[in-house]
Amino acid sequence: MLPIRFNAVYQERVWGGRELERVYGRELPRGGVPYGESWEISDREDAQSVVVSDGGVYAGRTLNEMWCDEVTRVEVFGDGLCGERFPLLIKILDCREDLSVQVHPPAGLAGELGGEAKTEMWYVAGADAGAKLYAGLRRGATRESFERSLSDGSVEEQIHAIEAREGESIFIPSGRLHAIGGGYLIYEIQENSDTTYRVFDWNRLGLDGVPRELHVEESMRCIDFSDVEPGMDVVEDGCLACCEYFRVDRLDVSVGDVVGNVDGGRFSVLAVVSGRLCDGGGGVYVAGDFMILPRGGDALLVDEGGVVLQTVIPV
Repeated sequence: MLPIRFNAVYQERVWGGRELERVYGRELPRGGVPYGESWEISDREDAQSVVVSDGGVYAGRTLNEMWCDEVTRVEVFGDGLCGERFPLLIKILDCREDLSVQVHPPAGLAGELGGEAKTEMWYVAGADAGAKLYAGLRRGATRESFERSLSDGSVEEQIHAIEAREGESIFIPSGRLHAIGGGYLIYEIQENSDTTYRVFDWNRLGLDGVPRELHVEESMRCIDFSDVEPGMDVVEDGCLACCEYFRVDRLDVSVGDVVGNVDGGRFSVLAVVSGRLCDGGGGVYVAGDFMILPRGGDALLVDEGGVVLQTVIPV
């Protein structure tokens, strides 16, 4: 049971760039086009991960096919897991310009609004000097002042900005107003959802030359206006984020260490931020590589120290 790697599903975005090519040596689909997202592990109807490397056992199968096959689900992912789709969506974001100011719907509102709830976390894999993340509201901002700012274009004065640095992370629960500023490479781990309500888009045009759609009414219903000036997360015992949907740990690894599943009866997702890992079949994993380590899979050997993120589904 070797690690399972998938094809990347690239998404063109007006705020994206070509850092995936420059930093990770990726071959992007089209030259000169800004790619903002690489969906590394995805079980979406319109964006399926397909196995490209695993020792040949599951090659060519989609993530959804593996998940929906009851025998394979237990064999690869473990016991006690259910649902129609793999529960996580994992990405790299290349943010050369500011993303829209946006919010994801809380579980209690998502169905009513026709969307899906979405809680996520960001790990900063790269940061330009002076780059900023936006999360929550500035102290003193109110629902009324924020609504006025949408009319007069002063939204930036209402939202909380953080100069986040490489190696830091932040949890983004549903309902938290947020945006990623230009100059970041982000590893994003989230619920398997793709519902985003844009409330402000910096008055710019989309790739098609027209303003992107805004969702002001839905956003105003979803924003948690009591969420004031959150900070970057404090790491405790290696844990970056833990909620009912996922737990993400940062592993600072050294030469000779091994990285295996936390629970031998369950899978985990490994994301290499830096360093190099090797498996028993000759596979090598470096910065920008994502993989599922299947239930019962052999641990990987570290032959160059660095940082690895490990994600599990809480029991």
